Amino acid sequence: MERLEKQKAYFFDMDGVLFNSMPNHAIAWEEVMKKYGLPFTAYDCYVNEGRTGESVIREAMWKARNRDATPEEVKTIYAEKSARFHELAEQQVCGGKGVSDVESKGGTPPIEGVADVLRLVQSRGDQIWVVTGSGQLTLIDSLQAVFPSVFQRDRIICGLDVMHGKPDPEPYLKAWERSGLEKEQCVVIENAPLGIRSGKAAGLTVYAVNTGILTREDLAEADEVFDSMAELLAYLQGK
Repeated sequence: MERLEKQKAYFFDMDGVLFNSMPNHAIAWEEVMKKYGLPFTAYDCYVNEGRTGESVIREAMWKARNRDATPEEVKTIYAEKSARFHELAEQQVCGGKGVSDVESKGGTPPIEGVADVLRLVQSRGDQIWVVTGSGQLTLIDSLQAVFPSVFQRDRIICGLDVMHGKPDPEPYLKAWERSGLEKEQCVVIENAPLGIRSGKAAGLTVYAVNTGILTREDLAEADEVFDSMAELLAYLQGK
């Protein structure tokens, strides 16, 4: 519990940690990759979460055809994947699932229990950050719609702020540097292997929450692994 008392900043990943967006990402990637003859499964989506779309496409092209993807292929495939993702998100809103625009990021519901974790951290006066590979300019609006008065504009590190995305340590190093704290006072909340490696490479404590289809072994590089946000909450409460 001594370590918990030292923690003064929490760096949250977005997809799969704040928002339950990974199922729709997996469907969109799998469908569009199949259209272009590139084998890609839902599991591939989860283990590659955190990479840029370009790097995912280029790696898939190397594996399938032993060559790099052209800039035009990257642009086309990623545009179609993004369009399909947003279509799926809109269907969640219109499909009678009871998720409103105010409750979700473009139709994507928040991860169950994450609001309770955020409330606990906020009640202690600790810093709350988002560290994501997303480059959405409307990111802060989405976060504030779902989690009012939790996130601040100057405490978001997105894909537009870094040269190298996860698993490179740059995203989490940038958050740490801006926090003004010691590394032992900061903790990363992740759900994917690449994000875990990014946080660990930055020299930070990493907690993994398995919110998807991965195994605990996939997340074993984290300092602690939890099967739900409820488990993480209990841990942070010292239970």
